[in-house]
Amino acid sequence: MTPAVRMGLYYGAIFIGTGASSPYLPVWFEHRGLSGAQIGLILSLPMLARAFTAPLLAVWADSFRLRRTALILMGAAVAGLFALMALPFGFVWWAVVWFAASSMFSTLSPLTDVIVLRRAARDGFNYGWPRGIGSAAFIVANLVVGWLVARGSPELVLVWMVAAASLASLGARLLLPPDEVHEGGPMAGAAERFAGLTGLLKDQAFMTAVVSAGLIQSAHAFYYSFSALSWKQQGIAESMTGVLWAVGVAAEVLFLWFMEPWRRAVGPRRLLVLGGAAALVRWVALAFSPPLWLLFPLQALHVLSYAATFLASLQLVERLATPRNASAAQAINSALSGGVLAGLATIASGWLFDRHGAQGYLLMAALCIAGLIGAVRLYGVRRLDPV
Repeated sequence: MTPAVRMGLYYGAIFIGTGASSPYLPVWFEHRGLSGAQIGLILSLPMLARAFTAPLLAVWADSFRLRRTALILMGAAVAGLFALMALPFGFVWWAVVWFAASSMFSTLSPLTDVIVLRRAARDGFNYGWPRGIGSAAFIVANLVVGWLVARGSPELVLVWMVAAASLASLGARLLLPPDEVHEGGPMAGAAERFAGLTGLLKDQAFMTAVVSAGLIQSAHAFYYSFSALSWKQQGIAESMTGVLWAVGVAAEVLFLWFMEPWRRAVGPRRLLVLGGAAALVRWVALAFSPPLWLLFPLQALHVLSYAATFLASLQLVERLATPRNASAAQAINSALSGGVLAGLATIASGWLFDRHGAQGYLLMAALCIAGLIGAVRLYGVRRLDPV
């Protein structure tokens, strides 16, 4: 088994969990009696704190000799926390436990990106191949869990999530290479690691890139949190929700696997602009509850609104960071795209869903416009000009 496939299977272990939690955890919370506003608040709290928790977890992860050690420990901790969510202690309990679990689980992917991007550059394989395997696992979870929820109980969502987090912990040990955090040099102390983090936060070009990408990515908040419930209000079954999500992620997989030459030719700045424009079209259309047949081409826009934006942000961050602060750079990128910006958008989404239903997508369109403005400003950054 090649290293790229092994790392792809680890991505699969992560995304077979998020493929269940992203669309169906709100369904589980609703089954437990929570309102849209309460669901939005619970989902948003770890996102809001991610601007702090993700960099701190990244700095902590760099304190180990091997990059995979922190991933093993966090996967095991998340599995235990997901299991604790089954206890029927109500809103505050679920908010606290989900905060801890989500903070760690959402950090697994950006820390894995550091390993895979380094290996891709060193060994000459396309980063999109292992990442695409993870996205394919996301599709499997979408379809299977959607089928289970439609025919069984929403409680099965949590069972699936516990099993997936356990698999991620085991997979980190068995599938990831034993890459050292500080190859060819001494391990940096805490002061040096935090200095690298501070330097990134003061870098205007870096912050423009990650905030712009973060705005476009966070505009998925309403979709991630309330698409299943919104479509349910339209009379679309949970099983079809899984199919619709799978269409979007399938387009993402094809992009990751087969569009590498085009992506390199386009470059990260133009890729970010294309992603923002596609997201703007997507959310405006979804705000008006289009018929089922139109949802399929709109879901295919996920290839640009998410995948193109995601890869653009990774490449921009890689160019603007250094090997010493690579983990912190990717964590900051993740913290903004799936963190504080997404958290605020998710809180607003819960309130908007309760009052306006699908028209809450219009706020997501406004976020895309702001992200596009920042993306255009990156054309003035010389460090991103082709060599």
